[in-house]
Amino acid sequence: MKALLASVLIAAVLVACGRAGGEAGSGSPEVAASFYPLAFIAEEVAGDDAAVTDLTPPGTEPHDLELTPRRVAEISEADLLLYLGQGFQPSIEDAAGETAGRAEDVLEGLELATLEEAEEHEDEEGEEEHGEWDPHVWLDPSRFATIATNVGSILGEIDPDNAGDYERRAEDLVKRLEDLNSEFEEGLANCERSEIVVSHDAFGYLAHEYGLEQVSIAGIDPEGEPSPGRVAEVADFADEHGVTTIFFETLVSPDIAETIANEIGVTTDVLDPIEGEPEGTDYFGAMRANLKALMLALGCS
Repeated sequence: MKALLASVLIAAVLVACGRAGGEAGSGSPEVAASFYPLAFIAEEVAGDDAAVTDLTPPGTEPHDLELTPRRVAEISEADLLLYLGQGFQPSIEDAAGETAGRAEDVLEGLELATLEEAEEHEDEEGEEEHGEWDPHVWLDPSRFATIATNVGSILGEIDPDNAGDYERRAEDLVKRLEDLNSEFEEGLANCERSEIVVSHDAFGYLAHEYGLEQVSIAGIDPEGEPSPGRVAEVADFADEHGVTTIFFETLVSPDIAETIANEIGVTTDVLDPIEGEPEGTDYFGAMRANLKALMLALGCS
């Protein structure tokens, strides 16, 4: 990574010199966000006062992101880099120290859950190093709201002339997230079942907040290869607990989920971890689609 960073110093200068200003206009803060949820929150809070770049291209699994020289240059020239720590995107964590501006790990200061047995779900050969804590905080509207407030404060410090606008937009976003939280609480309050079987260990915060039990096929890495024993264990659990739906997700293969579903005679459906930009909608639309899928699978009234 250090060699790559050194090789793009000239590219960084060229990118900076070649900019005609971001969407927010010349002189506005440049924000680099590591992947879609952080880009979404930054855009909502920034409005027209700052330009936001999503460092993870559409359709790319963010865990696997490898930075191009252009992306490294964008990081090095950013006024603000927003990223998730805990090994979620190692390439961006490695590059965070090279930005000329401010780098913020949005997990700092949040109440986090441990990964516990997440890594045990994967074959030893397929495991990667991850942090001690679960990074999937954006799937909990309450924790995501805390990030929105923090981003508003940070942008206000970087660009004090527009601090009031950042704060106002952050407050508006927090209100929308509070409303979303209420929708989940109401929608999942009266259900026949509480167990959800998912492709990878991404829904722990969501499950905890709304009284559900997450059972994941793979561990924290969505492309980690679960052992045959783990697949059999999940199939047995689903069968014993009357699970009606095995959830897969949008950016990885559904093959294993479909295999388990076929084995025990149930259906499959999408539960989106929202690690990439949802097609035809945004974070709120994807979360509401998740709520609808959960209510159907769990027999909620």
